[in-house]
Amino acid sequence: MRGRTGVRAGAGQTMKQLIRRWAVVQPDSAQAQPRAAARATRRRDRLAVLALVLLVPLLVCVLVPLGAASGAVYVLPADADLVGESADVAAGHDDTLIDIAHGHGLGYEELVNANPGVDPWVPGEGTYVRLPLRRILPDTPREGIVVNLPEHRLYYYPAAKAGEQRVVITYPVSVGKMDWHTPIGLTKVVAKIKDPPWYPPESVRNEHAARGDPLPKVIPAGPDNPLGQYAMRLGIPGGSYLIHGTNKWAGIGMQVTHGCMRLYPEDIEALFKIVPVDTPVRIVNQPQKVGWADGRLYVEVHPPLSDADDSIVAPDRSDLARRVAAYARTRGLSIQWSAAESAYEAHSGIVMPVTANRVASLGAR
Repeated sequence: MRGRTGVRAGAGQTMKQLIRRWAVVQPDSAQAQPRAAARATRRRDRLAVLALVLLVPLLVCVLVPLGAASGAVYVLPADADLVGESADVAAGHDDTLIDIAHGHGLGYEELVNANPGVDPWVPGEGTYVRLPLRRILPDTPREGIVVNLPEHRLYYYPAAKAGEQRVVITYPVSVGKMDWHTPIGLTKVVAKIKDPPWYPPESVRNEHAARGDPLPKVIPAGPDNPLGQYAMRLGIPGGSYLIHGTNKWAGIGMQVTHGCMRLYPEDIEALFKIVPVDTPVRIVNQPQKVGWADGRLYVEVHPPLSDADDSIVAPDRSDLARRVAAYARTRGLSIQWSAAESAYEAHSGIVMPVTANRVASLGAR
């Protein structure tokens, strides 16, 4: 597989693996995770030389994206669960899927999942890349911040002023990897920090030391700070979980952090300005979403979170069938089960209809 720089990847090394190695050195949770650190160290040692060869020249290319990522703003529908519309874009000669994702407010994994069979390094000039911009809103109260971990996406529901329509703003995020899970549950923003220093927790310092890359106890604000220029601290016990930016954005939209939620630099800057302290934050695990719009029932299925210790139970096809069937029973719908099965098998994150005909509006859940 040949990247934009003309460097050939080693046998068996995917773009996803290489990006993970580069992006995973970011900070996050202070929770010590010795098993994951040892596993990550062995993997990184084997690929260290290859990553340096591949990623350093790649960064020179991709640091000037197709366009600035930005949060998509949608008016909240009064009687539906879906927002946005998917689209296609033709790849340019020098484009990678990282470029295209960043330029259209998407993360890496959601774009790759929506385009099976497309080479992430070299989509090919003129290749049509599907942009998964239509979404079923997570099954949560529509207030504050909601982060759906398997979707790698953050939703913000700001309070509307008198006479204004309510909106939702959505951004791609990176979330906790393997043993460093991003905690699920309800919390809130307890502090906002401009130009935050980074105090690497002991678990992360040990991880870096094990691979011969020791970290100081504090990294001041600046271009070398992995937290970027903005951070919002969450009220999760320990005080180590943040929604923050980054100085290395190629891993946005992947499961690569030590527990925090990481955004493109321009996205965290925009979000930081509009989110007040005490905003509620709901972190959920919803790889399967079901929603109503345009007189039809839709499903959206994402790959489940990767899990090293099996502590996260991934919903299966029977869970999706039960949710769809419950919707059908209460509203008298006729379901196309072959469409629901196709959505489950694909795990593409593409919104797919599972009812054949439009019926009268049933109202949002």
